[in-house]
Amino acid sequence: MNKYVKYGIIGVLTLGILYAVVYFLKQNSTPAQLYKTESLEKKDIVNKVIVTGKVIPEDEINIKPQISGIIDNIYLEEGVEVKAGDLIASIKVVPNEQSLNQAAGRVRNAELALNNAKIEYNRNKALFDKGVIASQDFNTQQLTFDQAQQELKNARADYQIIRKGSAGGSSSANTNIRATVSGTILEIPVKEGDQVIQSNNFNDGTTIATIADMSKMIFEGEVDEAEVGKLNIGMPLEISLGALEKNKFNAKLKFIAPKGVETEGAVQFKIEGDLVVNDSIYVRAGYSANASIVLEEKKDVLTLKEALLQFDKETEKPFVEIETGENEFERKELELGVSDGIDVEVVSGLEESAKVKVWNKLEKKDDTDD
Repeated sequence: MNKYVKYGIIGVLTLGILYAVVYFLKQNSTPAQLYKTESLEKKDIVNKVIVTGKVIPEDEINIKPQISGIIDNIYLEEGVEVKAGDLIASIKVVPNEQSLNQAAGRVRNAELALNNAKIEYNRNKALFDKGVIASQDFNTQQLTFDQAQQELKNARADYQIIRKGSAGGSSSANTNIRATVSGTILEIPVKEGDQVIQSNNFNDGTTIATIADMSKMIFEGEVDEAEVGKLNIGMPLEISLGALEKNKFNAKLKFIAPKGVETEGAVQFKIEGDLVVNDSIYVRAGYSANASIVLEEKKDVLTLKEALLQFDKETEKPFVEIETGENEFERKELELGVSDGIDVEVVSGLEESAKVKVWNKLEKKDDTDD
């Protein structure tokens, strides 16, 4: 065989082997894991807290009876506008038999005492007119007589109060239940025939009606202890009501409870905000509501998705990995700013053009996941 042909065959085989080796190395040098990357972007970012609660009148007045008895008539209904002094209901007094008997006995004793004092007064007056007794002795007897008259008057008044509910014989003073303020009747929790109790040292008394000024409404809600430290009196609130989804109401934070209450293992603090009510929209007491409170807000800042962040196990400082070449990444520690729970402000550590590694998400390779 010609040596040139022989060398040619050897050369071709050598080239073939080299090509196969290069192809094999190229195929096996493809990165086993190709991570996706995402870019940073500039946007407005708002850190806000959502507080659940309800809308209620600022002041609710409970109307209670001045005497115990039974509801005789109810003249108004819930939802009616009233003015101070309007008649709401009337009470029929049902006296306690023992108390009534005692009051009647007191009246009889006072009458006996007065009759005796009158006899002594008349006898002493006759003696005084004749000059038999001194003026001082007569004055003492006259005082006793006057006191006996007053005691009878008091005993009769007490008897009338127990029997009819009023000392004047007319029961309207105590048994007519009237509005003490102007507003809307929110609730009448009693019915005709119900027994009611007056307020005393041992009992708050039965509520006949609840009245409130519906033009003065407040938002009342509870904030978690992790957020309450970021709130300040006077902060604006945006209120959305479950029953009026299309409407938004403005409010201003006016109260933050100084003491929290533990609820299901979490400490909650009550807050209140004055609600600006639109006259064209009727807001009912007790509507469920959400209040959006802006804690921090930044305009047109460099932001990054929080899901891209990683944290150092020792220092717990945030960092990301940025692309420096094909499947090559470099670690960059960050200084972060405002966060809304999805995006976070990047204060320093990255340029806007950086490509950030999605550390928990791989690209697809050959139609299958690596």
